[in-house]
Amino acid sequence: MILTKGLRKAFVSRQGREKKTVEAVRGVDLEVAEGEIFGFLGPNGAGKTTTLRMLATLIEPDGGTATIAGADLRRDPGGVRRRIGYVAQGGSTWDESTAREELVLQARLYGVSKAAAQARAATVLESFQLAGYADRKCKTYSGGQRRRVDIALGIIHEPKVVFLDEPTTGLDPQSRAHMWDEVRRLRDEGMTVFLTTHYLDEADALCDRISIMDHGEVVASGSPASLKRDISGEVVRVSTPAVTAAAEVLDSAAFVTKIETSEDGVRLYVDDGAAAIPLILRALDAASVELGAIELHRPSLDDVFLTKTGRSLRES
Repeated sequence: MILTKGLRKAFVSRQGREKKTVEAVRGVDLEVAEGEIFGFLGPNGAGKTTTLRMLATLIEPDGGTATIAGADLRRDPGGVRRRIGYVAQGGSTWDESTAREELVLQARLYGVSKAAAQARAATVLESFQLAGYADRKCKTYSGGQRRRVDIALGIIHEPKVVFLDEPTTGLDPQSRAHMWDEVRRLRDEGMTVFLTTHYLDEADALCDRISIMDHGEVVASGSPASLKRDISGEVVRVSTPAVTAAAEVLDSAAFVTKIETSEDGVRLYVDDGAAAIPLILRALDAASVELGAIELHRPSLDDVFLTKTGRSLRES
């Protein structure tokens, strides 16, 4: 449904009198299958939104190729726009309009007849659980309700692909959970969903496949499960105020395959976490290194990001 090769975008910024070129996207290759939820994961500033805006024809690529739902991005941007829906981070509802008015107008802008637009709006309002306040002004809605209207606007014209840019940013936990259900429903109804996020739990819970982006480049792609399987063994996190001393003691341990440090502790990659923990405790105790806490867990998407980039996505 989406195929990109070498997609690139740079921007020119001014620093005083000097111009500086910033490469926001550096040769991105993506392949998104029909009917899947595809996640674009990475820290703020990684190039996710720039890539999304190129795929949605809002900005032109500097290089590379892309096809979306069979339409060529550079040769047929109008064809791409007819096939996609786009939901930006900032939202798109007007305070003084109602959800029903917004949805009917959006459908009409895509050439749907008035009667069909009204019928579609009624169906979408029911699907997104908006029917009870469809004729109230949008300024009276909660953040979660307003975000549901945003996504309803993105799919009212029945696109083949919908792009969601950080769909749950700023929502409370209950609204986030409801939004996840809506995204899954769109996939189950046959729509291809491409979403950007910096929430690890969101990518893990929602996405069939993901690509992890950092500094304008894709550093890993695959299903969340397969990416985590690529990191062998288990992870032991040791919290300590004496990070340097702990790292020196444990770095040479035979059972440690890799060690990473952070501001508040060390992260150890080991083959068998349960067997390694007593050895870690004895080694730190023998070296009189103060221990805060110790925790065992299987590799996460944050561990994948750390392995690929050398830093934690949470810290980024």
